Amino acid sequence: MDNQSRSLEMLRQWLEMGRLDGSARQQLAAEIRFGLQVCPKDLPKEPPSDCSNDRLEQRLTQFRQLYSRLQPCCQQQFGWQDCPIDLLWYLWIPLAEQLIQWRSAFDRPLIQGILGMQGIGKTTLTQILTEILRHWGYQVCHFSIDDLYLAYRERQQLQQVDPRFRWRGPPGTHDVQLGLQLLQQFRQSHFPVALPQFDKALHQGAGDRIAPVMTTAADIVLFEGWFVGVRPIAMATTQLPPLIATAADRDFALEINRRLHDYLPLWDQLDRLIALIPTDYHLSQQWRLEAEQRLVNTHQSGMSATEVRSFVEYFWKALHPELFLPPLLQAEDRVDWVIQINADHRLEKITVRPSRTPG
Repeated sequence: MDNQSRSLEMLRQWLEMGRLDGSARQQLAAEIRFGLQVCPKDLPKEPPSDCSNDRLEQRLTQFRQLYSRLQPCCQQQFGWQDCPIDLLWYLWIPLAEQLIQWRSAFDRPLIQGILGMQGIGKTTLTQILTEILRHWGYQVCHFSIDDLYLAYRERQQLQQVDPRFRWRGPPGTHDVQLGLQLLQQFRQSHFPVALPQFDKALHQGAGDRIAPVMTTAADIVLFEGWFVGVRPIAMATTQLPPLIATAADRDFALEINRRLHDYLPLWDQLDRLIALIPTDYHLSQQWRLEAEQRLVNTHQSGMSATEVRSFVEYFWKALHPELFLPPLLQAEDRVDWVIQINADHRLEKITVRPSRTPG
């Protein structure tokens, strides 16, 4: 049994019995001390003996309280059998603590960006962080880049001008000025803020704006989306991925890259950026297919496997992960946490970047 498996057994014991022996405490304390620069399974086998007992007791207390609080949410909202203790211990609590630390540097709300490909779990992470932070007494506001979509009529006009925008989602289908105004209001603490809302079920699934929700206060603002923080690149058309095979595909990719420039003022409002990255970007298609199958199983309308493949590839052709993610992740001053997720939607590795001065 590796270190991570032993730790999870110890945590289950803590939840069931409320006690741990000395060696268990030492190993769990070591995980806190070493932090999350490595995968939990790669932690040293011999933990140091100078770990803080107070810090461990605090984390164990948080862990037990939050497990009980999140269990109904995980079961009712996400359909999980239990609250996953590995995610709670290794990711959710440390990340929530990190957000609080970042927030302490400001006398205004923290604007936290969350980037993640389709199906990777960014919305779930946002909801979990909101629950934890509210439990700890912080006022949290969260919204998605999807809430910034152009109204139905505006997107219909866009599609008439450029039929390549047949689906909402790529750069060019959002009201960037609305998002910029929104984040600037938060940064200036100008409350109340009218938080835009988008109903994807309207117009036979094309979606449309609905009445905004008024937000009167926020300590932390979570802004998530599938290309939040992604920046235009110097695109060499001779080195495009095989999926971008035709002249039409190439022109579309170039147009989307050009439209990314319009989003840079929006990204400049972010104080920090977290990136959820799959071990293989092709998993996005698998996850979307699984999500559609769940809809079908509950007698709701869902896409077929062929439709899912076409849909996901449309977004890959717009912003191909092999083109746009590496420059973002390799830049020293763009992403603060990189969270790698495996095929089972479990935590593979977390990389915490050195502290940087937010904009």
